[in-house]
Amino acid sequence: MDTKPAKFKLGQVVKHKLFFFRGIIFDVDPIFDNTDEWLERIPEERRPKKDQPFYHLLAENEDRSVYIAYVSQQNLEKDNSNEPFTHPSVKLIFNGNDEEGNFILKQSTN
Repeated sequence: MDTKPAKFKLGQVVKHKLFFFRGIIFDVDPIFDNTDEWLERIPEERRPKKDQPFYHLLAENEDRSVYIAYVSQQNLEKDNSNEPFTHPSVKLIFNGNDEEGNFILKQSTN
């Protein structure tokens, strides 16, 4: 199976193209790596293909609800809003921002 290259990087702030939420990428799967049941819950006309990167996001919506999201590359775009994040896990995973506004992953101490 041919795979698409990752368009986004760890620590980058992105938003969903169809739904009103944004997030910070903290992990990426080169291809779909979740259950078929998870994928089948998405309506067929909007169901993403498996052969693309899928991103794990610290996500929050306009109501400031916070959660973890798993989103296909085709449904993401860069977020330039510069709005602050309230997700409580941001400080656990990231250590500040770089000059482009991306979050910097904390280094493992192992």
